[in-house]
Amino acid sequence: MHESLALVHGLRGLVSAATLYGRSSLRVMLRGHARGVEERLVFVVGAPRSGTTFVAESLGAQPGFVDLGEVKPLKLAIPELFRLPEEEAALKLRHVLERVRRLGFVRRLRGVEQTPEISFVLAAALRAYPLARAVHIVRDGRDVVCSLLERGWLSAARSGVDEVGYPYGSHARFWVDKERAGEFEAMSEARRAAMAWCRYVKSARAEAARTLELRYESLVADPAASAELVADHLHADPLPLAESFAVAHRRSVGRWQRDLSAEQLADVEAEAGPLLRELGYVQPKSTPTSS
Repeated sequence: MHESLALVHGLRGLVSAATLYGRSSLRVMLRGHARGVEERLVFVVGAPRSGTTFVAESLGAQPGFVDLGEVKPLKLAIPELFRLPEEEAALKLRHVLERVRRLGFVRRLRGVEQTPEISFVLAAALRAYPLARAVHIVRDGRDVVCSLLERGWLSAARSGVDEVGYPYGSHARFWVDKERAGEFEAMSEARRAAMAWCRYVKSARAEAARTLELRYESLVADPAASAELVADHLHADPLPLAESFAVAHRRSVGRWQRDLSAEQLADVEAEAGPLLRELGYVQPKSTPTSS
């Protein structure tokens, strides 16, 4: 009887210690208890509103994985890490993330980190974890702009702060080139959102090593095939992942055709047109041939 009570109290203690990550349930903690510390982390990167949260949560639900969410101490540190040499940034990034994993009792599971701003320090993240892999979610920039406009994060009229205390609004973020800071603050909200999409996507694409690029549109159109690609990249089981991917929202694909005004679309294409064409979202205009 006393042993049973002691076990109950011990399990309750584990649950209490893991409150940092509510999704890291007792079942999740116990399934990794017998293994060593897991170094094969997964960084899900991409522009905000591209499907990073959906993909990370799907991965985190798989056996042996755990979704860390957007690790707030790490998100708070990224502007500083962005300015540091890669090696120094890698050391600091690992220090922050390991402290959080230790407090969450999830060091024996494959942590899935989903902070979009990791896109700007992805090389440092992969250097910090030599066995880690990254999954870069790319979504049509015009659809991303629609979602960012809906959220109002870059609106000049938006007040308040995000979950780590960074203010919303039209001010230039750390990822805006200094020579374009004034332009960024003066441009339309749609064009600001388009610049954000470009900066995140280009930064994540700059680190091709150990990074799988996955189109959100492909995931929606063929969840099973996308699951196969991701599972192969991560050496995981594709079947349960395909079930998770199958619930992706189809209506969000192509929403720009319904939601963007002609003026907004012109602003988006003025800023992001080259990248949209490079990625195949917009077909290059044909040049008339001379007879």
